[in-house]
Amino acid sequence: MTSRLNYGKIFLLGFGFFGVSVIWGVYNAFVPIFLADKFDLSPVLIGFFMTLDNIAALFIQPPVGSWSDRLRTKWGRRIPFILIGAPITAFAFGFIPMASLLPIFVACTSTTLLSAALWRTPVVALMPDITPSQFRSQANGVINFMGGIGTIIALQTGGMLYKISPNFPFWLGSALVIVAALIVFFFIEEPKEYEATEQQPGMFQSLREVINDPDKSGLRILSAIFFWFLGYSAVETFFTLYAKNHLGIPEGDGATLLSVFPLFFVLFAIPSGLIAARIGRRVTITIGLITVTVVLFLLFITPASALLTGIAPLPLVGIPLVEGGARMLTLAGVMLILGGIGWSFVNINSLPMIVDLTSAARVGTFTGLYYLFSTFSAIVGPNVNGWAVQLTGGNYNIVMLIAPFFMIVAMILMLGVKSGEAQRV
Repeated sequence: MTSRLNYGKIFLLGFGFFGVSVIWGVYNAFVPIFLADKFDLSPVLIGFFMTLDNIAALFIQPPVGSWSDRLRTKWGRRIPFILIGAPITAFAFGFIPMASLLPIFVACTSTTLLSAALWRTPVVALMPDITPSQFRSQANGVINFMGGIGTIIALQTGGMLYKISPNFPFWLGSALVIVAALIVFFFIEEPKEYEATEQQPGMFQSLREVINDPDKSGLRILSAIFFWFLGYSAVETFFTLYAKNHLGIPEGDGATLLSVFPLFFVLFAIPSGLIAARIGRRVTITIGLITVTVVLFLLFITPASALLTGIAPLPLVGIPLVEGGARMLTLAGVMLILGGIGWSFVNINSLPMIVDLTSAARVGTFTGLYYLFSTFSAIVGPNVNGWAVQLTGGNYNIVMLIAPFFMIVAMILMLGVKSGEAQRV
């Protein structure tokens, strides 16, 4: 077993997650705008529509993860899913902004969602496949570093491209997905030997094992993942509409404002893995949950005018406070910076905790369990908040009150976790 992490290989693998993140960054930022402006849908219907990707993922990603554990081909057990799914995703995604009729729009988005769900779990499961347990937090930091760059490109570059043409962010996403899939295919070699897979339990049997485990750590971690993604997915889904309706800034500037969150997620992705290796994953996640909770509550109670107070010039991810003015880092931007740091502490270390509950032969299955709980929460979250916005007369700020409540629940669950730390070999 190697005594050090191969950062070069992990960075190359990160291109797979980079491609996924570009797609979802553009999708979550601009599809709600199309639904509201082009098709005149209500907040409740927008919230439901924005959960369709997670409904697709709920039924596809977990069983695909288990399937990929058992698959054997000359390309490996994960790569075939990427080779089939990524080109279909790129093709359908590029047509989304050109659809002028709602049925055609739904066809394009549905094809994108279904095909993307086919290859997301396998590309993520590749990380623990090629990484020893004691380095998985650090490796996941690198993977999410690459994914965060993808999200920044989607929001920051996508925000500028959207002002030129709504088509351009989607076409950029399609091209980058193809490039990312090719990099993974040509540069990542899967392990050739696996543990015996005969009579390996499937996803649902594995879930029953987790539920019946007297320790309950696995169930607590999965439940905590459900609750913190319940809050996070709702904020992510509604942020551009929150920026437009509560802060009073254009949609493109709303996406640019949000981009400081993934920027600092990226900057702290690798450090958060190193911190977890030193102080433990559970403690690191708890610190992150406290930080995100405080940030979201501050966004709720601070007046919109104060949130748009200029702090300092910030050319790339700042927003113009007046027409034609210099781009500025705002108070809201500072809060989102802290939120991005806190979220890196949470998100980087959760998947390693899950896969370290099992053996190498079942990594895909347990990665599927991770996505079962995270995607189910991402289905519930936008719907709960869509109803909350509608019941409060279009008050998008209510999202910033509901989300921290769910973070607190997740924090309480994590206090009882005893397993999932790095295994020293």
